[in-house]
Amino acid sequence: MLAVIGIWNIDALVRMLGATETIAPYAKDYGRYILIAAPYMTVSFVFNNHLRAQGNAALSMLGITTGGVLNVILDPILIFQFGLGISGAAIATIFSQFVSFVILLVLVIRSGNVLKPHPKFYTMKWWVHKEILSAGMPTLGRQGLASVASVLLNVAASDFGDAAVAAMSIVTRIMMFINSALIGFGQGFQPVCGFNFGAKKYDRVLEAYYFCRRVAFVFLLTMAVIMFAVSTPIMRLFRREDAEVVAIGVMALKMQCVILPTQAFSIIGNMLTQSIGYSFRATITAIGKQGLFFIPAILILPGILGIPGLQLAQPVADLLTFLLTQAIVVMVAKELREMSRNRKEAEQSET
Repeated sequence: MLAVIGIWNIDALVRMLGATETIAPYAKDYGRYILIAAPYMTVSFVFNNHLRAQGNAALSMLGITTGGVLNVILDPILIFQFGLGISGAAIATIFSQFVSFVILLVLVIRSGNVLKPHPKFYTMKWWVHKEILSAGMPTLGRQGLASVASVLLNVAASDFGDAAVAAMSIVTRIMMFINSALIGFGQGFQPVCGFNFGAKKYDRVLEAYYFCRRVAFVFLLTMAVIMFAVSTPIMRLFRREDAEVVAIGVMALKMQCVILPTQAFSIIGNMLTQSIGYSFRATITAIGKQGLFFIPAILILPGILGIPGLQLAQPVADLLTFLLTQAIVVMVAKELREMSRNRKEAEQSET
């Protein structure tokens, strides 16, 4: 329904999302195709998590990766060979996502150890929906507010012209690519964390958390150093002919690289609280980055500092999210150690 409304009023939609006069035609060309694909793309996200949550991470990866690789192959063919421009990029995306949807649907139906989507499994029991909402609220908050933050970033950048919009969009995509790798790693940590917590192996939960946090920190530190060093060449890959875009983007990218390693603590810490059922604390850490901190920053800083405020908004939000998450995770870790100690004492008293 939302997709139909968006297609019907595509002009108002792209304006609301921060498109400028020169960007709006491209946004409409891309958006109308993506909105057509929205229903089955949404189902693909559900099937992906459905498979992963039941211990079939390899099958989940097969479906998602196939679509991603196909998208990369089709983009230059449709954009340049067929001369479809931005519409070609959108068509490549929706076709690739449809292929992923079909693969994931077949895997869900054919896999013997996966719960099948069937009306008989649907229930109106409140406690079931409560559990679903409790487990999913952190992700909903994180993803939903990320969309709102992206819109506000476009709106704030549009006040400084197309160059600012283009530069910040490029930087956002670069950082999203890095963070997506970390989130994928963290999603592998979540089942391990959840299973061990359910089995009351609290020491293993903490061991897995600290291990994943160290790995994530080293990965992000490495990426931060590399991206900081090659920030100018990377921006020139996207807009070599526009010196203003490159200048704005390079500074924004360097600022975010300085804070990037802290995301290891924020993201893995959020996934820890979410996996062990601490829904409220997980939601707070999830909405911290884009909701509690970035939205106020992007609304306030550009008006005070101009373009530097635009560039600083995300690093400031990331730093504050790191501090908030660490405060919460320290308390959670203390509780887990206490629970582990109590369990060991109970086992010793029984023997």
